[in-house]
Amino acid sequence: MKNVIPRVAAVHDMSGFGRCALTVIIPVLSSLGIQVCPVPTAIMSTHSGGFGDFAFTDLTDGMDAYIDHWKKLNLKFDCIYSGFLGSAEQIGIVSRFIDEFDDGEMLVAVDPVMGDDGKLYKTYNLEMQQKMRQLVSKAHIVTPNMTEAAFLLEQEYTEKSITLEAAKHMLKALSLIGPDTVVITGTMIDEKGYCNIGYSKKEEVFWLVKAKHVPVHYPGTGDIYASVLIGALLKGDALPVAMAKASQFVSEAASVTYSYSLPEREGVLLEKVLPLLQTEECTAYEKIV
Repeated sequence: MKNVIPRVAAVHDMSGFGRCALTVIIPVLSSLGIQVCPVPTAIMSTHSGGFGDFAFTDLTDGMDAYIDHWKKLNLKFDCIYSGFLGSAEQIGIVSRFIDEFDDGEMLVAVDPVMGDDGKLYKTYNLEMQQKMRQLVSKAHIVTPNMTEAAFLLEQEYTEKSITLEAAKHMLKALSLIGPDTVVITGTMIDEKGYCNIGYSKKEEVFWLVKAKHVPVHYPGTGDIYASVLIGALLKGDALPVAMAKASQFVSEAASVTYSYSLPEREGVLLEKVLPLLQTEECTAYEKIV
């Protein structure tokens, strides 16, 4: 039986300060009318970007028992949604979680948080990169940025803009790893500018949504984008509509935050813009051939 309220198991870390991961995922999905059941992978005093030596508590040792209890309770999820995973062991735990809970109707969403600006995060190594590819093969939808897309495909990352044809090739190549739907965020397309691009393997259709580019890099925007996208899909929106809603919301959040001239490391002013999730109608998407 379907859950009355869509239920998402969110496998992410939590930072006490700095808006990212679970501290943005929970309010975004809750605002969209979705129950969030967190599976915390680590607790940190702050996120890792720009705050110096942060306190870190690894929760790997407790994750199996945590998930096993849910299995004994016979809990059903409409979606398992994973993000930053801190070790090869954690990637393996999420893989088993999917295998044990997927009833054939559940959405499996993987945000393969591995790196940015052409570099893997310091915590990542070759074993984790390979295991992330295996996890992506079990996903129905993946949402890498350009850096992560390049590493998943074992291609060289380029800081330059790419052609529309090259972007389409990357989307299709990622779908061949396994997922039905691929969305690459933060892409510079020669002919289009700054965009988010998507591909539905089942429908063999590509979609493009132009995004307002703000000249700063706020942590957590990828988490917010993926959460709005997944939430919209769970509520019945088609892929291009969900992409447009996510792009528009993140652009608005970044623009509002930029107007306040606040430190980038604190993330976007989510609290200022959260009500927009209830009011925005999005049609600004483009089918590409």
